[in-house]
Amino acid sequence: MIQVSHLTKRYGDRTAVEDLTFTVESGLVYGFLGPNGAGKSTTMNILTGCLAATEGQVTIDGFDIFEQPAKAKARVGYLPEQPPLYTGMTVREYLSFVARAKGVRTAALDGELERAMTVTGVTDVADRLIRNLSKGYRQRVGIAQALLADPSVIILDEPTVGLDPLQIVEIRELIRSLGRERTVILSSHILSEVQAVCDRVLMIHRGRLVASGTPAELESQFAGKITYRITVKAGPLEAREALEPVPGVTEVLAKPDEAGRCALEVSVTDPDGDMDEKLSFALSDKRIPVLRLEREQASLEDVFLALTRDAGTGGQPEGKRKRRKRKEAQAS
Repeated sequence: MIQVSHLTKRYGDRTAVEDLTFTVESGLVYGFLGPNGAGKSTTMNILTGCLAATEGQVTIDGFDIFEQPAKAKARVGYLPEQPPLYTGMTVREYLSFVARAKGVRTAALDGELERAMTVTGVTDVADRLIRNLSKGYRQRVGIAQALLADPSVIILDEPTVGLDPLQIVEIRELIRSLGRERTVILSSHILSEVQAVCDRVLMIHRGRLVASGTPAELESQFAGKITYRITVKAGPLEAREALEPVPGVTEVLAKPDEAGRCALEVSVTDPDGDMDEKLSFALSDKRIPVLRLEREQASLEDVFLALTRDAGTGGQPEGKRKRRKRKEAQAS
């Protein structure tokens, strides 16, 4: 659906996006994740044709955003971080204006407005001035304008910023429903939001792609060691002797307390996924009562922090990247 190839955007001597390459498949919700200043909004603006690129190519459904902008843009609906609302208009007036600007024909206008308002849940405020709406409703109106003309791709830039918890839940549910029929790209720096609604994640840092995959794949790929927190009713020596022989256990740290209990931190590798049972059986074989057993593994937050703390070129040496650019330039 969307192919981004070696995309670069520079502002003078500052590079906002550098050699960014990724593919967005149809019918999925993508999380475009990165810290503030990572280049998310710049990339979104390029994808929607609002901003020119310094280098690279973007195609949407086979149409080049720079060479065939009208055809490419017709397939994209966009909600910027600050929704482009005319607050002196009613919801219906504003959506009618946007629909006409997008080329919706007069004969189809009423049906198109009703469809967009119904999907986003703003029909009951259709005749109210936008300036009198809550922040949550304004975001819904912003999403409604993105849906006009029935685009196949919806791009949402920080759609829940400034909303209260209930409004955030409502907008997330709306995004999930949109993802059942369209491709959705959700730009955010809020990890819980991406985890809650996205099928796949594209993670960028300093304008470069540093990871991509499903949330589960990223957690698994960057998990590192798995740690168990176990509390038993036994002494530290007894507990270690029970657990250290277990296949996959790499380290057992034990801290006793005055009540005869022992807090254990057990580091393991778990290729078979059955370490819970192995540890439980090992302790029960020694007749050691288990008071608590919790498994800790890397979360999407851990992955995010690890990759954005000091990520460089996304795992590719700078010299290699420059040589590849020169080679492509010669080929073209």
